[in-house]
Amino acid sequence: MRHRSLREQIISYSGTRLHKRADTSLPVLINRNHGQMKLLPADCSDAKRAMMFGLNSFVTKPGKACNCGAVLAVLCLAFMPVASPQQLPWSQRVANSTIERWPAGRFVAPDAKWEWNYELATLLNGMDAVWYNTANGSYYKYAKQSVDQFVSPDGSIPTYDPAANSLDNIALGRQLLLLYRVTQDAKYFKAATLLRMQLSHQPRNASGGFWHKQIYPDQMWLDGLYMAEPFYAEYAAIFEEPQDFTDITKQFSTIEEHTRSPKTGLLYHAWDESRKQAWASKTTGASQIFWARAMGWYMMALVDTLPYYPKDDPGRAKLLAILNRTAAAVVRYQDQETGLWYQVLDKPGEKGNYFESSATCMFTYALQMGVRFGYLPQSYSDNAARAWQGILSHFVQTDANISVTITGTVRGVGLGGNPYRDGTYQYYVTARVGSNDPKGVGAFLLAASEMERASDATLAQGETVLVDAWFNSQQRVNAAGQKQYFHYKWNDLSDSGFSLFGHIFQSYGVSLDTLYTAPTVEGLKGSQYYIIVSPDIPAKNPNPHYVQPEDADQLAEWVKQGGFLILMENDPANADIEHLNLIADRFGIHFNNTLSHHVIGNDFAPGQIVAKGGGPLFRDPHTLYMKDTCTISLKSPATSLLEDKGDIMMATANYGKGTVVAVVDPWLYNEYTDGRKRPPVQDNFAAGKEFVRWLLTQTQRGYK
Repeated sequence: MRHRSLREQIISYSGTRLHKRADTSLPVLINRNHGQMKLLPADCSDAKRAMMFGLNSFVTKPGKACNCGAVLAVLCLAFMPVASPQQLPWSQRVANSTIERWPAGRFVAPDAKWEWNYELATLLNGMDAVWYNTANGSYYKYAKQSVDQFVSPDGSIPTYDPAANSLDNIALGRQLLLLYRVTQDAKYFKAATLLRMQLSHQPRNASGGFWHKQIYPDQMWLDGLYMAEPFYAEYAAIFEEPQDFTDITKQFSTIEEHTRSPKTGLLYHAWDESRKQAWASKTTGASQIFWARAMGWYMMALVDTLPYYPKDDPGRAKLLAILNRTAAAVVRYQDQETGLWYQVLDKPGEKGNYFESSATCMFTYALQMGVRFGYLPQSYSDNAARAWQGILSHFVQTDANISVTITGTVRGVGLGGNPYRDGTYQYYVTARVGSNDPKGVGAFLLAASEMERASDATLAQGETVLVDAWFNSQQRVNAAGQKQYFHYKWNDLSDSGFSLFGHIFQSYGVSLDTLYTAPTVEGLKGSQYYIIVSPDIPAKNPNPHYVQPEDADQLAEWVKQGGFLILMENDPANADIEHLNLIADRFGIHFNNTLSHHVIGNDFAPGQIVAKGGGPLFRDPHTLYMKDTCTISLKSPATSLLEDKGDIMMATANYGKGTVVAVVDPWLYNEYTDGRKRPPVQDNFAAGKEFVRWLLTQTQRGYK
């Protein structure tokens, strides 16, 4: 058997168990999703190279000394899989093929002009989804490399032309915002602000709708909603511009009003308010055809924009209504036999019409994400599942080199221009179709990332987890000069954030929220989980809110009524232990004012904690990483959940109808969860998924 390249060997570690086969004593990985996979021995050079690719596990040759330095001082746990790449989830197989096929995101010929473009944006949005589902930092690095070639150190974008007033140019702004939020590098903020300035000056028709481009006066295209609105909404949410949501709502509602067919419920591709274009109805201004990908763009725009809306913004309800109307219309035109959608939605079987892959992927993604976030009824998961099976059977091809190809994507469709595109049925069904189009690949990655977690997507739907921003209320100044909360917060994507931890909760349908005031029974009403993390000390926050006895009273009563309290402490130099114990002691849990698992420099071994699996919390074996912790002492009714070297690291207590869990470290923060750094030997992300699932099983609803 040949040794495959490391890129071929990237595997999904979550939910994977290491065993030795009785017949050969060779190590084997058992994965719930992918079955049994043989492993070959690897030496330490393999281990080092595997870690560079973000692999969480590999094995060493029996009896061979491992000289990987302090990283493997305790355990040389890396398992180098030689399992077939076919056993990877499709999202990773296609992402890995994309990295091989298009280094640094460049999908044009070597001598072709390479500039800022929306197709790359679509591709990278899919790559981001795979990164967040796997915590494999190679996918993040690919996205960053792809964007960095366009952005100068001063934040300028040399190949971007603001004078074109093209909404297509806005789409890559989402990558700029992600990179700014992750790295806190101001150059990405400056670049994103260039795009935001374009929206401020974007020409509009008389109804207030953005022109699609400078060369398309008075025209709104469904495509443009995906290009602009998710970026517009994210920018507004990050940089505190809530007034922009009124305008965002206007863009969605205006084009829906003028393109929706009262007969079919479908949306025509575009609308010309001036009615001057030959493709536009002289009565309504709408185009003639229900183009599948146009509606795909629009539905994805809705589900990608809604998460940024303030809960009390009236536009949120309007967008939800639009999404539900649109989804109902789309599923009526889903092919019953294949689960797919035609290029021209309302003309199945008509001469020249065909099933189109990018639109089908877009609908699949939007329907399943809409279900997971509670925007759409759960019945739409069935439509998404049928579509997904159709995608895999009709549009996915593999070759002898394990490369994956996505077929059946229409390359490009537009209206007007020179030569003139008349928008007739014949025009749409004769547009060029190809394979491995970046729009189709990006849409596939988005669909795959949703469908691969669909079985758990509504496990805890309707539940809410609150993270504290009172006892830990640290703020920093962002690139716009605004003070913002950070440090163990859901919307903090940097090293100190809990964005991956939050993503795990959201994978099960749980809603995220933040409590900015002292906890009370009334304030916690409607939330099932409340997390207090590393309370402030003066060195971290000059005005800390210490826990008071009345806070402990309120929380004890809330837990007694059925709440689930998660306490995540830290070491004494970084968090207040004394006052948090006012709460913890109520439940027989006491955080000890001592430093344990102290890590110096790159000597990671003291922070590596082995969970053998088979326990009440971790069913699978994991190596956790908890750097610089305190420890826990227990009294009845508390019991230990995880111990290491004689120290209690996790504990739990039942109290009334509720439960308390205590951990000696905020171990699921991004620095040691999201895979961007070359980590010590650990799999915090996979362990975190088990941790969250265990939390969900402890509530009164008794999730299985």
